[in-house]
Amino acid sequence: MIERDHQTIIALDLGTTTGWAAYRSAYTGVESGTVEFKTDRFQGGGMRYLNFVHFLNKLRIGYSSIGAIYFEEVRRHLGVDAAHAYGGFMAHLTAWCEQYQIAYQGVPVGTIKKHATGKGNAGKGAVISAVKAMGYAPKDDNEADALALMHYVLDKRLGEI
Repeated sequence: MIERDHQTIIALDLGTTTGWAAYRSAYTGVESGTVEFKTDRFQGGGMRYLNFVHFLNKLRIGYSSIGAIYFEEVRRHLGVDAAHAYGGFMAHLTAWCEQYQIAYQGVPVGTIKKHATGKGNAGKGAVISAVKAMGYAPKDDNEADALALMHYVLDKRLGEI
């Protein structure tokens, strides 16, 4: 139970631009942002994943006592490159969580969108608008998706307490 354990919950929208949100039960409010994992012509393809693991390690240091990580579970990608990148991020995330014994769970995109907007097939603009109506100012759709996921998780988990 998050209120008694004072644990941090992390929500991630995985991708080349990853949206993140963090909730620490010992404090009020949610922190969020985005981080880029683009590579250039002077870097090997694996550098994005090394940088992603470095980002996860920074989260672990900055938010001690991570109780769980939730990620947007994508089942369909429009492009092959996006599908490959997502698979790499998810593989590294789940292996990292196993290494540090942190619980993790994917939440389907439609479930998150329906919770935030009332429609499971809502577009990016509708999710951004819904998150803004919650009082946030997301930088882009990636941060908005992470915030929408966080609110889904908080509503679900706090309802269980």
